[in-house]
Amino acid sequence: MRTVQGAALDGLRARVRALAARRRPDRAGRSSRGGAPLADRGPALPGPVAEAPGRRTSGVRSSRYAAPAPETAARAALAGFGVLLRGLTRPRPGEVCTSAAVLRALRARRGDAPALVRTRSGRTVLVLLDPQDLRRFYAEPVGVLAAATPDKCRGPNPGNPVESADSADSGCSRGEFAAERREAGAEVLAAGRPVHPSHGPFLAALAEEARHLTGSGPGTAAVPLDLARARYAVQRAARRIVLGDAAAADEQLSGWLTHLRAEERGSRGGRVRAARSVHDRARARIAEYAALADEATLVGRAARHADPAGTLDPVGQAQHWLLAMDAVPDTLLRTLLLLGAHAAEQDLAVAEAVAEVAAGAHRGELPRLRACVRESLRLYPVVPDLIRVTRAETEWRGVRYPVGTSVLVPAAFHQRDPERVPAAHVFVPGRWKNPGADQDIRMAPFGHGGGRCPGDQLGLMATAALCAEVLRGHRVTGTRPVLDPVGPLPATLDPRGIRLTLTRR
Repeated sequence: MRTVQGAALDGLRARVRALAARRRPDRAGRSSRGGAPLADRGPALPGPVAEAPGRRTSGVRSSRYAAPAPETAARAALAGFGVLLRGLTRPRPGEVCTSAAVLRALRARRGDAPALVRTRSGRTVLVLLDPQDLRRFYAEPVGVLAAATPDKCRGPNPGNPVESADSADSGCSRGEFAAERREAGAEVLAAGRPVHPSHGPFLAALAEEARHLTGSGPGTAAVPLDLARARYAVQRAARRIVLGDAAAADEQLSGWLTHLRAEERGSRGGRVRAARSVHDRARARIAEYAALADEATLVGRAARHADPAGTLDPVGQAQHWLLAMDAVPDTLLRTLLLLGAHAAEQDLAVAEAVAEVAAGAHRGELPRLRACVRESLRLYPVVPDLIRVTRAETEWRGVRYPVGTSVLVPAAFHQRDPERVPAAHVFVPGRWKNPGADQDIRMAPFGHGGGRCPGDQLGLMATAALCAEVLRGHRVTGTRPVLDPVGPLPATLDPRGIRLTLTRR
């Protein structure tokens, strides 16, 4: 049985043969052994064989895997494809459009078969273009498709002191422990429940902090709203929800966590030591709040959760929950911007927000506003692309791929695919009120299956509640950028450039 190391060595040898072939014009483009033509920069996997999509590989080849060579014909167009591997970074609009065009071109050439492509950085990924393959992607256990890279299995990285909860799905030897921790965390977050058990205190905190969004001066007719104001209000509310009212004004803690997130990648030497120091101070501060937190807070619920195996770290989870809520200000601004550009939708949202005051025990549901938030996330997802790494040999459409293959789902592309999504580039919140809309495999603002975000309902409740607090007393009358309420919406909306004007009713 060939090993991964052997496969990598074969790939290196093939590259050497390709370089040698370029020095000999009579044999350029072919391997020294008369094999199949080589890709521009050499194959990403051993034994590159040009095969038709869906064709099963032959068992007589010298290499165990017969994956097709990475696409090279559209190499120039792939200049914008690198955005698919940037995770949470903010892509430029042109890059997103180019990536969508490249993906459509790949699908036109290959049909719906997965495409093995190489980015400008040299990284090779298997891109899934068919919803049926997406269904399998979300259904595979973490032992087959892991959300984290194999490096995560070596233990905590001192250069990455703030480990994401996704590392729980790495599929390494700690997988069982991490799965138990994830299950316990999901119970604390009340995963799957539209209204959190602690919705009373949570909604009260959100209502009080929403005053920072709308201003407190009674004589102010128009109030500006931008990202800085939104972040300030949401971070105060997040600290109260996670740690309790005592943490409301602790901006230093949020500053530490922001610093750690910025240092997550590429920290070395003294920066590693500095990040570890900040990490220790943040943990100590959170532990102080956790000791005093009441049972309605998330950290209080976690501390009182039955945990005989000791799998749930309340302090570490609280740190992760605070970081996770950093996505709320961006989504809040985009949702209000879209409502400001669609007067009819804003009127319906206002009516629901006003009626919700008398909802009693059902407060926090806000189905129409939640649909608006979901539609905002469909158009502008927090995580536009999902990458997982195979932890075992896999086969896609008859082609086998070795351990360590990166598999990518371009979620933003699928959610805006005009060939499969009606009104793909238009703000249509009503689509989320259709039965089964939340299970539509093409739409994955929170993922699907075992990798679905366990805090999705809590995030929806918080964002919709903040929108309701703003709309009860104000109307979004001025927006920047100006959006066309009828034509297609832009590919990206950088929240740093959003400016809203709220007019008192």
